[in-house]
Amino acid sequence: MTETQQVRHFRQILIWPLQLMPLDESGVLGQQWRLMLSAVEQGSPWRLRPSEFEPGAFQERHYREFITFLPYVQRFLYGEGQTEASDVASYGKSPLHVFRRDDVKSVRLRFRDGAELDLAIAHIDLYFFFDIDVVILALEVMGDNLPLPRVQDILFRFGRSFPAQWDEDGGPASCLAGVAWLGTQGQVLAASDYDDRDAYLDHLAEYRSPRLASHWAWLLEPMVPHHSSAVGGVRYRQVEYHRMPLLAYLALDDPLSLSEADFYRLGMVTRPDDGEALPGRLVRDFIAQSCYDRYWSPEQGLASASTRIMCNGQALIVVGDRHHPFFCDAHTGVLGQFRHQQFLLALIAHFHKAALLTFSDRMAVALARLNIADVHSVRTFKRDIRIQLEVFLRFTQRYWFREVSNQAVAAQLFEMLRRHLGTAELYQEVQDSVKSMSQYLENDELRRQADTVVKLTVVTILSLVGATVTGFLGMNLFDLAGASAPAKLGYFVSVLVPTLALTMYTLMKARPLSEFIERMADQRADWRGRLAAFIHIWQRRRN
Repeated sequence: MTETQQVRHFRQILIWPLQLMPLDESGVLGQQWRLMLSAVEQGSPWRLRPSEFEPGAFQERHYREFITFLPYVQRFLYGEGQTEASDVASYGKSPLHVFRRDDVKSVRLRFRDGAELDLAIAHIDLYFFFDIDVVILALEVMGDNLPLPRVQDILFRFGRSFPAQWDEDGGPASCLAGVAWLGTQGQVLAASDYDDRDAYLDHLAEYRSPRLASHWAWLLEPMVPHHSSAVGGVRYRQVEYHRMPLLAYLALDDPLSLSEADFYRLGMVTRPDDGEALPGRLVRDFIAQSCYDRYWSPEQGLASASTRIMCNGQALIVVGDRHHPFFCDAHTGVLGQFRHQQFLLALIAHFHKAALLTFSDRMAVALARLNIADVHSVRTFKRDIRIQLEVFLRFTQRYWFREVSNQAVAAQLFEMLRRHLGTAELYQEVQDSVKSMSQYLENDELRRQADTVVKLTVVTILSLVGATVTGFLGMNLFDLAGASAPAKLGYFVSVLVPTLALTMYTLMKARPLSEFIERMADQRADWRGRLAAFIHIWQRRRN
C-alpha cells in the first residue's frame, strides 16, 4: 500500500549531539559558545539566535509551548526575565545559547536510482549548554507531495555522518548517493564525498576515529573535528552512533490504509518495503512498546482518529491525515506541536544521554591516564575527578529532569524517550561511578590524614624525652646570662640545626618508628620481637 501513498507534507528534524573538547586544563567547561560568538567577527555564518520572547514577536504558539513544561524546565529552556543570556552567572538566566545560520536555504539529495530532490531548510541551529561540553545540531528540512517510499528512503539515508560501508560498485551502502547544501541563488555551497572510500580508510587508520562526510564538517565550521589536522578553537567528536536521531512528520492522504508492518518500517526507520515479510511477533512488540495511540482508532474511520506517534528513542515519527485541519495546523495543531514541543522533548532527552556519555568518557580517560607510581599523574587524576564531581552535581541540579510536563501527551512521550534511550539506567551508572570516585578521594584523604597523625605522634613522643631532660636540668647546665650576643647566637644555631635534622630524620623514619612503638606497647610481644622491630628502624627499605 505504501507505493500509492503520497506524503502531502513532510518534515524531518535531525538532532545530532556532539561532544566538545575542553578549552584548557583549568576545569572550566561549557564555554565554547563564547568562541563561537567571537568568530562572528571573523566571518562565521553562525549568529546568536535572537529571542522570540519579545513584545510584538511573541505569539500564541510560543505561549502554548512555554506552558507545556513544568516551571523548572521553563527556567532551563527560557530563563526568567531574559533568554539567550550573555552572562549566566546570575540566577534566572537561561543556560542555553543557540546559534543559527541562514545562508543555507535548501539541500539537494541524490538517490541511488539517479533521481534528485531539493528540500527546503526551515532552520539550522546549534545548541550550546552552559557548564557542559555538549553541542547539538538541529536541522529541519521539509517538502511536499512526495511518494511515501521516497520519504522512507530519505529518513533511512539522509542523517548519517559518514558511510558505514561501500557496495561492490564503490557507492556508500546506506547513505544517499550525494548530498549538497544550496545557497540563496541555488548555488552549491558544499557537497558530500561519500564515494571517496580511500579518504575514509586513511583517516581511520591515522586517527583511530571515523572521518565525517565533507558536507557535515563544512556545515559545522568554524568548529572542527577533534581527530583531524584542522585548526580551530572549538573542537568536537562523535559521542553516539553515526546515524543521527531524528523526528519526522508525515501528512498522508489515507494513513488508515497503512498496515502494522508499514508502521513498523516507518517507526524503526528502515528501508522502504521490499516485499520481505516481517515476523508477526516483531511487529506486535513494536506496536506495544513504541506506538502512542491516544489519537489512533482506525475502526472509527475518522480523520480525527488517524494520528499515530511512534517513538523508539532514536526516532519520533508522527503520521496523520492531511485532511484533518488540526493535524496540519502549523501554529497550534499537531504540526506546530511537532516542531516545537515534541522537538524540545527530544532535545532534552538526547542532551541527557549525550551529557551522561560525556561524563562516563571523561572519567574513563582520567582512569586510563592514572599512573600510581607517578606523583604528578596522581595529582592530575585527583584534580580531574574533583572537577567531574562538581560538574556532575551541577548537571543533576540544573539539567536532570525525570518529568518535564504534566500534560498527558508530552509527559508520556518524554517517558517513552527516556525508556528507549535508557537515560535513567545510564544516569544511575554514572552516579555510581561518581560515588566510587568520591569515596576513593575521601579514603585517600583519610589515609593521608592518618599518616600525618602517625608522623606527628612519633615526633611528639621522641621530642618528649628531650623536652623532659632539658626541663629537668633547667638553666643550671650552662650559664649564658653574661655571654655576648654572638655567643648566644652561636649556641642557638648549634642547638637549632641538630634539632631540625633530628626532626626531619624522625619524619623520614616515622613509619618504622611507629611500628616499633606499637610493638613496645603490645603486651603480648616478647623482647625478641621488640628488638627486631627496633633493628628494622635502621634497615633500608626495598621497593
